[in-house]
Amino acid sequence: MVMKINAFADVSLRALMVLAAAPEATLLTTQNIADAVGTPYNHVSKAMAKLRGLGLIEVERGRSGGARLSPAGRLVTAGQVLRALNTREDAADCAGPGGDCPLINECKLRAALARAREAFYRELDDVVVADLPGSAQMAPVFQMIGLRSGLKTGLETEVLASP
Repeated sequence: MVMKINAFADVSLRALMVLAAAPEATLLTTQNIADAVGTPYNHVSKAMAKLRGLGLIEVERGRSGGARLSPAGRLVTAGQVLRALNTREDAADCAGPGGDCPLINECKLRAALARAREAFYRELDDVVVADLPGSAQMAPVFQMIGLRSGLKTGLETEVLASP
């Protein structure tokens, strides 16, 4: 079985990475983030609402509003995010609209798949999302969305060249 995250979790992690790379005081709009991750606005909007509900981002409304990582968002791990966004109880399709799998009672595969998923998450528990984006990765993305004032990379800020 291939461990794969769903599209919503993927968009959410990418949004967190973009916010993590932005200079500390910078607010990014949902449209900025959608453009940066190459995902439709409505998908990113739903992800942003969920991330706000989880306390991982802070949002300021208004004309000059936008989002930034919260203190909790700067510390969250990929494993924690994926667990919070997991909407499937089972790793396999044991129950479906056509009825339950006839082997569902006392199924050892179901338990093994649940353990494998948890091992996948545990492996990502040491990966702090805010530590993932790099300068070389994010500089062209930020230039594309018009952010040229600076790019946060670890504890330093690099000044981006204006075209």
